[in-house]
This record gives sequence, structure tokens and C-alpha cells, in this order.
Amino acid sequence: MVSSTESTPRGVPTGNIDAYALFEALTGRKIDRPSMDSSRTMSEEYEVLDDDDRDDRPAFGEEPSPDEPPKDVFIGCINPYALVEAMIGHRLDRHALSTARIMADVLQTDYEELFDLKHNSVLFAGLKLNEERREAEELSEKEIQILEERDLVTPDLSRVKKLSDLEKIGLKEVGDLRIKMARMQNGKLRLVLDGQSLGRTVGNHEVTETINDLVLPFRRGKEDREWTPPNSTWRDMNEALFRAIPRRLLVDGAPFFGGMFGGADSHHGGMGMHASSYHQHRFDDPTQGAASDSWLIAAIFSVFWANPAIINRSARMFGGGGGGGPMDHNKRTLAIKFHDKGGRNNAGTDTVEVDYSIPVNNSTDMPIYARSSDGFETWPALYEKAFVKWMTGAKGAHVDLTQAHSGDPIKAMAQLNGRSPRYYFTDKHSGAELAGLVRACSVNKRTISPMAAWTHATGDTFRGANLVANHAYSVLGWVSEGQDDCQYIIVRNPWGVSEPRGLTSYPGLLDHVEPEFWPPAALLDRDGVFSVEVQMFKKYFACIGVAK
Repeated sequence: MVSSTESTPRGVPTGNIDAYALFEALTGRKIDRPSMDSSRTMSEEYEVLDDDDRDDRPAFGEEPSPDEPPKDVFIGCINPYALVEAMIGHRLDRHALSTARIMADVLQTDYEELFDLKHNSVLFAGLKLNEERREAEELSEKEIQILEERDLVTPDLSRVKKLSDLEKIGLKEVGDLRIKMARMQNGKLRLVLDGQSLGRTVGNHEVTETINDLVLPFRRGKEDREWTPPNSTWRDMNEALFRAIPRRLLVDGAPFFGGMFGGADSHHGGMGMHASSYHQHRFDDPTQGAASDSWLIAAIFSVFWANPAIINRSARMFGGGGGGGPMDHNKRTLAIKFHDKGGRNNAGTDTVEVDYSIPVNNSTDMPIYARSSDGFETWPALYEKAFVKWMTGAKGAHVDLTQAHSGDPIKAMAQLNGRSPRYYFTDKHSGAELAGLVRACSVNKRTISPMAAWTHATGDTFRGANLVANHAYSVLGWVSEGQDDCQYIIVRNPWGVSEPRGLTSYPGLLDHVEPEFWPPAALLDRDGVFSVEVQMFKKYFACIGVAK
């Protein structure tokens, strides 16, 4: 790390510290030295201070006062990409416009209605909307209905010629039906009517047995059996990832492996790179799977982003003593310490050890639940497994991961790093206070104390996969930009996906964050990373918090 070995008369080594090596040691990430942007001068990084003396800012040198912690928090939304992949046994191109149609067809819900709890979407299975408080509440097992194949059959519409024919096939009181869309085109009136009375579809309280076993914590008469998701097998994660390498080579091509092994083509501008290089995954950022535990995955990434040293990404051989227990043989394991913070999804402070077995889809050879963004690291899946094992007190090696159905991302950060959770509800603080809070927890525009936020359970803008209702996001930092010095808060969706441009628009949200705009963006996979103007942040998000 020291570039010179010369010594002073006192024997003290002199020379400059290798800044790249020091950075990599502190962050646990490799930095691409040739691609460092030298076009920006140091002076451009300084802010211009003005004489603005707004009254809504916190007292000089102080953070806003935290609010009273909530009693129960039920944050969670299923990752539709991972859920559909698990259901159909094929991988989706997450950057293709056609994927939105595939998800809508498989999940039996119009794409723009998937992401708001008011539409009773299946992505919120097990939750219901409290309209007055704009919050989610849990559904009991008795309130969940299992749909069979005959329940999803729709009538034959080939003989429908007149509106009156709709009543003959079971669509009653046609005149009172809700019209979802009306359009006049070429002399023809095109209507989209609500046809729920003709055929049932999956939703938040009606699911198929497959969806129930994939995402809900209700075993329905199978409590005495070991839980295994549909079309999956518990397998050693390293074996599964090794078997998936040929498929990844075919799907991602040679540049994927150049980036993976640090080849010459992995650098920006290398001959192997092209316009799609933005989507290459070079980091091991935690990504949510088919479960609804966005609260947990966002918390894990927030802690990792703020201080990578807290996260244990190492493995060791567990030497068995021949006792015959589920982990009593030579296997690699990961030991993780979690901290008691009270309430639900909690247990006493303890260190939990898990082996590398996880549910792997039999068709794709990919993990069904948490995985790394590059697809080749094990620690995100093991952290998810260990946390659920800790909070449920599970004894076996095969942990029911659906038990982390919904929860509190801010408390989860504290359970990971042992600090105190602090909550700031957006309706009780000004935009300047919220921006000041993020700045106070950041150095060089990047958070050094883990922060997370969650959205309202419903609203008028949750129409796509970038901004999702009742969903947890990691807060990564801040940036100011533009002539009016607009304040933006940088967030990351744990799904690790950015919608194709043109599919959905969100006022006040920049859906692609580049290092030229926010320099720390060079240190993570940027799919799912957005910047939200602070006043719109107040509108979209219900709460932001920090564990410090």
C-alpha cells in the first residue's frame, strides 16, 4: 500500500499511500483505475453557499429530532421479475419492454396496477390496505383463499355480439360496470370494462397454491413437512452457481466474464463493451428474490453500503464431530451476529451459523430468493437465510424463507449493526430537514450511517417498477444539481431493476444515475438506483430512517 520503502533516520517509512489500495481495503470493492473520470476538477465538487436563511431548516449543526418509533410496520412487496421467473422456469430480460407484458399475463394483472396496494395486486399477497392511514396491514391465514384451476377459467366470448350478450354469460348489470378505459378510434368506441365477475384472478387475498408456497408463510396442513418451494431443490449454492456458468455465458456473452475476471474488455471503452454495458453487473450488491422481504434486502444493502466491514462475507469449513446433526459434517458455513431490538421479526442477540444450502430453481439453476446482482456471490442469500433462522428460531438447515413476509427496514438495519433505529416520518418534517438528515449522515455525498426509507401503501404515481407502493428502498446519499440547486436523495430499489425508458414516468425522479451526476454511482451496479427530488420524496415516501 505504501509506494516507497525509504526510511527516515528514525526508521519511519516515508512515501505516499496508494489511494486505490486503501480505498479497496476500506470498501471491499475493486476500483477500475483506468476509467476514473479526470474531467471534473476538484473545485467542481465544492458547493456554492448562499445567504438563504429558511426557517424550515434544523438548527445549525443539529439533525432533526427523530419521531416516535412505529408499533407495527408491514413493509414488503414481492419482486415480480423473480416471482415470474420462479413460476415459469425461464429467465426474463429485465431491460426489455416486452417483459412488462409477460409479467402482466403471468400475474393476471395489468402492468400499471401491479405496484399499488389499492388494486389488490398479487405482489402484496398477505397484506391489505388501510385506506385512511395509507398503510398496509397483515391478512390472517383465514383471509387467504387458495384458487384452483377451475376458479381461473373464463367463459367463451366468441359468441358475444351485443352488450346484452354479456349479461347472458354472467356479467350482471352492465350499465353499472366501471369503465377502466374509453377510446374513440376510426369511428369505433373501444371500452375496457371491469370483468371480475366473469373470472377470478390472483390477488393479495386470492392466490394459487404455487404462489402461496413461494411467498406466503402459511403452510396449510404441511406444517409437519420440510418446506421446499415449488419446482426447486435445496442445493449447495456454490454448486448451483457453478452449474449456471454455461447458461450465463450464453445469455450474457463474453463481456460478462471479462468484467467478472477483470479482463481488458471489462473497462469502459474496451473492445468487448457496447451500448448495453450499462447493464453489466460488476458488483455483488444484494438483490431481492421472489419473497416479499424488500424490507430485509434493503436493510442489508444499506448496512453494506455505509460500512462494508460490518458485513461478514467470508466462509469457513465447519468440522463435524460425527453427531449426526443437520450441520454435523464438513461444510462451509457463515456465522453472523444479529441484535435484539424488540417487537416482531426479532429474537435475542445471538450469532447464527448457516450452511450454503438454498432453494434453487430446477429449471434455471438460479436462486429463487436473495442473490447478488452479479449472480455469482453467495453472501446475500446466506444473510437472508441467517436472519430468518435467527428471528424464527428455526433449528434445521432448511429455513422457511417466506416467514420474513413483511417488516421494518429501519429496525432491520439496527438488528444488523447493533445501533439504534431512528425514524423520521415525512409528513412531520420539511423537505429541507429530510435533505439535511441525509447530508448529516453522509461524507462526500455517500451515506456513512445506514439509511432506508419506505413508500406509502397507495398513491397516484405507483404505476411501475421504479417507484412501488409499500416498498423499502436503501438511501445511498444525496446530490444537488441545476441552477436552483435542487436537492436530490439517492435511493436504490432492492429489485435491482430500472424500467426501460418510456414505459412509465415519475415526476421528480431521475431514473438513471451516472457517476458524472453522483460520483459514488461508480461503486455499485446502477440498475434500480434513482435520484428523487426532495419535495417529491416527501410525496412518495412515508418514512426515512437511520441506524446509528
